[in-house]
Amino acid sequence: MKENAEVIEINDKRYPKALKDALKNLIPSQWPKKLYYKGNWPALSEVEGGGNIFKNCLAVVGSRHLTSYGRRATEQIVTEIAAAGITIVSGFMFGGDEAAHSSAVRCGGRTIAVMPCGIDVIFPPQNKKLYEEILENNGLIISEYEGNFKPVNYSFVQRDRLVAGLAKAVFVTEAALGSGSLITANYAKKFGRKIFALPGQITSELSKGTIKLIKEGAEPVCEANDILSFYKVLVSQKRVAAAPAGATEKGSLEEKILDQLCREPMKADDMARMFAVPVAQLGTALSLMQLKGFINLDNGKYYIN
Repeated sequence: MKENAEVIEINDKRYPKALKDALKNLIPSQWPKKLYYKGNWPALSEVEGGGNIFKNCLAVVGSRHLTSYGRRATEQIVTEIAAAGITIVSGFMFGGDEAAHSSAVRCGGRTIAVMPCGIDVIFPPQNKKLYEEILENNGLIISEYEGNFKPVNYSFVQRDRLVAGLAKAVFVTEAALGSGSLITANYAKKFGRKIFALPGQITSELSKGTIKLIKEGAEPVCEANDILSFYKVLVSQKRVAAAPAGATEKGSLEEKILDQLCREPMKADDMARMFAVPVAQLGTALSLMQLKGFINLDNGKYYIN
């Protein structure tokens, strides 16, 4: 891995073909003539052979304030997609971007972080560890800005067009109306890219943007294969939503808990009332199920791993 930033110019044969094709939909003054990068940029032989980090890219974007549902769904779906060999592209911000990059890194997949700042700046600085992990896992850090340029409002929008342009498709996980994620989706439309969106609760502000996209023709995503089929790749084994067969005794409290959590996450007190058991008894069962890896706790509610 090269630690110092290097540059690829638009007339270089190694410049990403998908991005160059997308730029034809913009006026030349909007084209990034140079891309600064850190990491291992593919050699010309890899680019011409099609076996490089840019071959099959999926852009994943979402709210900076992901709900617990949005984070769990992002992590589950992106992990399977990245593990299947698809490169995850995102914008390195909090929330949806961070969840997408982290999920790719954790499963050993590759990811490209497109920065809204100079290539020598880590923004936001809180993501420094993630930045290092991306490079350690054969990923790329890319920016059209050199040096120590600080991010400004327009540079985030400029970054969004690169995120959409590098990918064959864009997956929006959660977005309020007016969200920056919808800017990326609009670029995707302009570039003729496929758009996927995560269905969410109609009562959530962070689902209104994705619901709008689905109404406008985006394909709803309920599992990784909804996206992987577009890339003509399928995961060989679907994730098991509950415990393995025979792992819990039929009719037991554990089985009742799993059946209920398959429907929706719940608080311990609510389940205790539903099953008419003492809170202490339910708490013991929940703790054992957490130790077994069947369930987890987030924001006071239990859910299936």
